[in-house]
Amino acid sequence: MKIKTNELNGVQLDWAVAKADEQPHRIVSGLLFIPGGDNWNPSSNWAQGGPIIEREQIALFLNGDDEWTAEDGWHRASGETPLVAAMRCYVANKLGDEVEIPEELKETANA
Repeated sequence: MKIKTNELNGVQLDWAVAKADEQPHRIVSGLLFIPGGDNWNPSSNWAQGGPIIEREQIALFLNGDDEWTAEDGWHRASGETPLVAAMRCYVANKLGDEVEIPEELKETANA
């Protein structure tokens, strides 16, 4: 199932970031883990998403009261938090405007 990058959320967005970052990962019960057993959630964890924002030089802007925009010079994405916007921007840059998500994560599309 393909999902527009600007609509990715939660574990689907985190999976797409892992894929874009070529981060080894595994899916267990709808959660994403990286080697060492750590939960991988860069769209909600600044310790994981922050270094990607810095490395990729993603700029963040607040639009109004409740929407963030992220830009990297080539792509622009929006989201309800700075991390969501930035990770969508990163995925768009690396994987494109649509992403094929794995079977294990399809049920989380409407969650």
